[in-house]
Amino acid sequence: MKSENNNPDLLLIGAGIMSATLAVLLKELQPEITIEIYERLDKPALESSHVWNNAGTGHSAFCELNYTPQNEDGTIDVKKAITIAESYQVSRQFWSYLVANNKISNPENFINSIPHLSFVWGNENVNYLKKRHEALVKNPLFLQMKFSTDFDELLSWMPLTMENRSREDKIAATYMNEGTDVNFGELTKNMLEYLSNQKGVTIFYNHEVRKIKQKKDSSWKLKIDDLNNDKTIKSKAKFVFIGAGGASLLLLEKANIKEGEGYGGFPVGGQWLKCNNQEVIKKHHAKVYGKAAVGSPPMSVPHLDTRIINGKKELLFGPFAGFSTKFLKNGSYLDLIKSLEFDNIKPMLYAGWNNLPLTKYLIEQVMQSDEKRIEALQEYFPNAKQEDWALLDAGQRVQVIKKDEEEGGILEFGTEIITTNDGTLACLLGASPGASTAVSIMIDVLNKCFHDKMTDIIWQEKLIKMIPSFGQSLNSNLELLIKIREITSKNLKL
Repeated sequence: MKSENNNPDLLLIGAGIMSATLAVLLKELQPEITIEIYERLDKPALESSHVWNNAGTGHSAFCELNYTPQNEDGTIDVKKAITIAESYQVSRQFWSYLVANNKISNPENFINSIPHLSFVWGNENVNYLKKRHEALVKNPLFLQMKFSTDFDELLSWMPLTMENRSREDKIAATYMNEGTDVNFGELTKNMLEYLSNQKGVTIFYNHEVRKIKQKKDSSWKLKIDDLNNDKTIKSKAKFVFIGAGGASLLLLEKANIKEGEGYGGFPVGGQWLKCNNQEVIKKHHAKVYGKAAVGSPPMSVPHLDTRIINGKKELLFGPFAGFSTKFLKNGSYLDLIKSLEFDNIKPMLYAGWNNLPLTKYLIEQVMQSDEKRIEALQEYFPNAKQEDWALLDAGQRVQVIKKDEEEGGILEFGTEIITTNDGTLACLLGASPGASTAVSIMIDVLNKCFHDKMTDIIWQEKLIKMIPSFGQSLNSNLELLIKIREITSKNLKL
């Protein structure tokens, strides 16, 4: 494929949900913009955005207990949950706009309604969940959340989870009917298909970026290998976005920017148990999340998870964490070693020392037997039988490590945007909550790198058209929240 634009305005690395979101946003805001997207693999969304590599929860903080930690005084901190829930509503509005304006179609192929539940057992955890519910329902975003310890009600919410349990067990759950399941791989493909039909947009597959260097005029010159034709091409862009999942750190290091110094990465892999018994799959229609083990990364929060994949109902349990030196599922075992640089070795060593429980947890997970995995499943589905489940590899994530004056280096479990001072390059590092909040993350990129444009009245009007709540807090406006949910539910067929 020959490029239509040797000098695009915007060059994006990686054909996942992040690049697709940013490219569509900018194309809507500035139709004349020219865009090139480069992807190392032969299709879009084959890494972090792929349906089997991504939890697909539509992370809205309804069921993820790690977003609501308990403070030392016993109170529940709900700030992160509110931020994530609001960000997910922003994503829903953007997807709703794309469907309503015929830019993408068949929303049922990428989003479906699935209740979100949090499930715990034991007096201490039941008390925590009750306090969490009381703290969350004070906020409009969580107003409809139900809490129960009633056996029959819990049985109606999650029959598989309640099978073969004693009525005397100390258990509790919260229930949120507003939950969704999202196939981010399918959504990414739809957005990129729309983009590929737009003037001034070229998408290259089987192309790997080798060098990134800033020129004196602030533009970026890239050397890119055409893997199919064994040749190197060059592209010069005014703005570069690095959204290559786990590979973003290595590409950031190639760019050699001051703002990226001291950053490292800790790779965490994952596996699912996938149910192969259709009778079992039919009985469950929920995402049932529990509490993460001490020292485990957020992506390892256990859940018994109904998914809708290619129109078919599926059931997963996991994920089980693992360790690999690869930064991508289709990466190299040398990725971790290649990422080591003089300025990030110290932060990485300190972060490793400060997170020994995580290292211990990952070693235990890697060495876990099939029997132990089924035992973990049976805490959420007591009648689970080993012959009904098969082990499936999930995606690879790279957690952010960065310099810290007090601790030397810290391990971050969220996402982080790194931008140059001149706003000509942005890089996204990290994993969770990732895809579900992609629109809010990309608006953050726009605020940092296109600040002058973001204050322009024309861009403001277009953003409000795409995201009706833009500039407003849904959690502070129940009337607006109800209206937004009605519109997005209708357009997305929820």
